[in-house]
Amino acid sequence: MFGTLPCPPVRVAEDVAAEYGAELDMDTPMSQLTTLRVGGPAHAMLTCRSTDTLVSVVRALDAARVPVLILGGGSNLLVDDSGVDAVVVRVANDAIRLDGEVVSAEAGAVWDEVVARSVAGGLGGLECLAGIPGSAGATPVQNVGAYGVEVSSLLRRVQLLDRASGEVRWVRPDALGLGYRTSMLKHTDTAVVLAVEFTATEDGLSAPLRYRELASALGAAEGERRRAAEVREVVLGLRAGKGMVLDGADHDTWSAGSFFTNPVVPDGQLPAVLDAISARVGDVPVPQFPADGGVKLSAGWLIERAGFAKGYPGPAAAARLSTKHTLALTNRGAASAGDVLALAREVRAGVQDAFGVRLEPEPVTVGCTV
Repeated sequence: MFGTLPCPPVRVAEDVAAEYGAELDMDTPMSQLTTLRVGGPAHAMLTCRSTDTLVSVVRALDAARVPVLILGGGSNLLVDDSGVDAVVVRVANDAIRLDGEVVSAEAGAVWDEVVARSVAGGLGGLECLAGIPGSAGATPVQNVGAYGVEVSSLLRRVQLLDRASGEVRWVRPDALGLGYRTSMLKHTDTAVVLAVEFTATEDGLSAPLRYRELASALGAAEGERRRAAEVREVVLGLRAGKGMVLDGADHDTWSAGSFFTNPVVPDGQLPAVLDAISARVGDVPVPQFPADGGVKLSAGWLIERAGFAKGYPGPAAAARLSTKHTLALTNRGAASAGDVLALAREVRAGVQDAFGVRLEPEPVTVGCTV
């Protein structure tokens, strides 16, 4: 692919690194840079440790018409075993600032550090999002959410590099098309997130507890507010129990987190889906949640009832469902991207056949499709 381009990308990357002070690495395995720990080589990678460097590097690569892959924390990325036919630009600007109720983070800041700093600074609101792997810049792209809180409810503004015009500007949340685990920034390369700002509360109390599991673990009523530090610690414990806090020694955390989004079934299709569930597993309560355009069902619940238990397909498999949480696809230490993709396709087809519900993958794929 590189030979068909106007300029050899590796040579351009070398020139750009020299001019703008980015760090150049060659043939770096993407398995070293993603939480799934799979993926072939990045032929050229430019690490940008300041916002100015990041902006200059992306502008220069775009001007040279070189394909670019923007890489943050690698927590929501599935890269093909063949590698990346692009120059990987690694976002590594990582400053975090607290100013009154405003929490500011450059795009490369580790997200859990942003949450920890906000809580340590006496602020509340972000604590339910503790332990989520990845970078701050990815949070508005995915509209990250957990335990009843979404980034969209906290987001103040986002600083973007417009790749068509080269302009840097701040935009408000209403310009981002934020939805359930998505935004106008997802699955597009028209803009690069440079920094994010959130509005927290200065009373040190959490967001109102809207998630039953969390409220129960705290011994609190739904809607109650607790000390943000207390809520953060409980959230971290709950996530760790599901293999959702990164731990190099625990293969259940070698994942991209929840691999499928919870499906929203249109109201008109819901009776048929519920009939299919009843026919397969009997008259059982089905977790249902109101959602725009229909009813949201639990992807993990559907996966398990379709016959895919925790740890599927078994100890000998290179890629398995987490032994703690059926919604995570995990690398048991030697899996390839192909192994992960095969398991994802099998699970999705099984749920479709059993209940007529098509699950959509949450991770961004590079060089492959689920």
